[in-house]
Amino acid sequence: MEKLLQIEGLSLELKRDKEWNPILSDVSFTLEKGETLGIVGESGSGKSVTALSIMQLLNPGIARYPSGKILFRDEEGAPTIDVLTCGEEKLQALRGNKIGMIFQEPMTSLNPVLKCGFQITEQIRLHTKCSKKEARDRVLELFNEVGLPRPSQIFDSFPHELSGGQKQRVMIAMAMSCNPRLLIADEPTTALDVTIQKKILELIRELQSRYEMGVLFISHDLGVIAEIADRALVMYKGGVVEENTVRNIFLNPQHNYTRQLLASRPQMSVRLKRLPRVSDFEGRQNAEIGQIIETLKVADEERAAAHRKLYSGEKIISIRNLTKRYPVRKRKLFEKQQYVNALNNINIDVFEGETLGLVGESGCGKTTLGRSMLRLIEPDSGSVFYRGRDLLRLPNDEMRKMRKDLQIILQDPYSSLNQRLTIGDALIEPMKVHGILPDDAQRKKRAISLLERVSLNESHFYRYPHEFSGGQRQRISIARALAVNPKFIICDESVSALDVSVQAQVLNLLNELKEEYKFTYIFISHDLSVVKFMSDRIVVMQNGNIVETGEADALCSNPATPYTKQLINAIPKGILS
Repeated sequence: MEKLLQIEGLSLELKRDKEWNPILSDVSFTLEKGETLGIVGESGSGKSVTALSIMQLLNPGIARYPSGKILFRDEEGAPTIDVLTCGEEKLQALRGNKIGMIFQEPMTSLNPVLKCGFQITEQIRLHTKCSKKEARDRVLELFNEVGLPRPSQIFDSFPHELSGGQKQRVMIAMAMSCNPRLLIADEPTTALDVTIQKKILELIRELQSRYEMGVLFISHDLGVIAEIADRALVMYKGGVVEENTVRNIFLNPQHNYTRQLLASRPQMSVRLKRLPRVSDFEGRQNAEIGQIIETLKVADEERAAAHRKLYSGEKIISIRNLTKRYPVRKRKLFEKQQYVNALNNINIDVFEGETLGLVGESGCGKTTLGRSMLRLIEPDSGSVFYRGRDLLRLPNDEMRKMRKDLQIILQDPYSSLNQRLTIGDALIEPMKVHGILPDDAQRKKRAISLLERVSLNESHFYRYPHEFSGGQRQRISIARALAVNPKFIICDESVSALDVSVQAQVLNLLNELKEEYKFTYIFISHDLSVVKFMSDRIVVMQNGNIVETGEADALCSNPATPYTKQLINAIPKGILS
């Protein structure tokens, strides 16, 4: 087999506060033509910086490589190129052409002032000799391949006009546009629902087979790695702790950290009180993983008794006939205005203390429903009753006071935090607005207490959002939501971008906080296994309609509608099935 990529003894240091801090230590692996290598590990383990190093996208002013090589073979039979020393001109010819990359955060990776189609045609014309029309045709073909609806319309749309999942598919189309020899996929299916995710994985496999492309696939979803990868690499604290075939990694893990990763993934087949922690695996052998899972199981009668008590209580939210439609941007001056129905007469009740899961494909209306409930988007008609008061009929000043009780944890923690405010200021600001505590000294004390509650510390109070990993930023967003003592929280894809171990920590934290503060949640996600773990009931949405509602375990084990069955069947299982 031809070695496409070789990383030999790579070490990386990043500069912070005038000091160089080690990030990667002696990382070595190879990727062959036509092979898929999956990389897993928790947030901060070094997965993404390894990918960025291959592309040489780290700022040389803050990044240096004390040792190692990154060798890439441009063409079969051609000499290898060390991207660490080849120079900027050669790198420009490789990036986007011979090496394509799907970035982790499509919200911040696309240029917000350029139309999506233009951003891809620009890249195609830069690296290939083709006309503007040929480039446009190629982009429309790619949009069809990655499952984007209305390709011509999305071609002329700006990134802010698309959902998170649609932006991710645009990024995938961009990475594939020049048929690269090496595709680096950094969490490429993070923002996608399971049905589109399945289609994307099939597309990557098809293109890989057609062009004998090598794929470096980074994901926190172990099911996805089991589904697509030939070999798997486990990273921890900047180093490689285990490397083997996918079968051996998943069926016979050798390292305790690998075992913990495997057990941290929410399971469809069992109901757990909490997801396993790292401490549960200390000093234990592989054979004892099943015993750990057994001790965390919830008895059916225990869950049934809790639900009888829950559903005999009060309803905290009642949604009646909620409707929202969006105008489709006109392509011609006198064209008749068209609309997309995001919500069609939605009716839902949420009981106090309940976690209601909301699932469905990208664009089904989940996020629109969550934001319409809080009037972050104004619906066209209907009612949202909170403790008997219709939020949609409240004057703005009364609604502003009501927001103290109603909070949302958004999908993208990076863009939801103000980059110019320290974390401390971001936590204190909502307390000031709602008059919580008499002075800033007490607010600061509460903010530090909240940071500690979400497994951060006092030193983080003075830092800025860009200084944190994705998992840390999500915990900060949770702390900010808690700052005003809310009663009802909407979690909108709040763990979708997190690695499986960090995801497990955040999910356990959300459940612990629910018990401690008596919250009510609406939990929105495209990941059915996560929704099942978190939820008492699940609502399934499709094209702005509710197609099925039921108790979480019953709905997942015995779905009533073909659409729900399709969602469950699309969940990656691979070797884990």
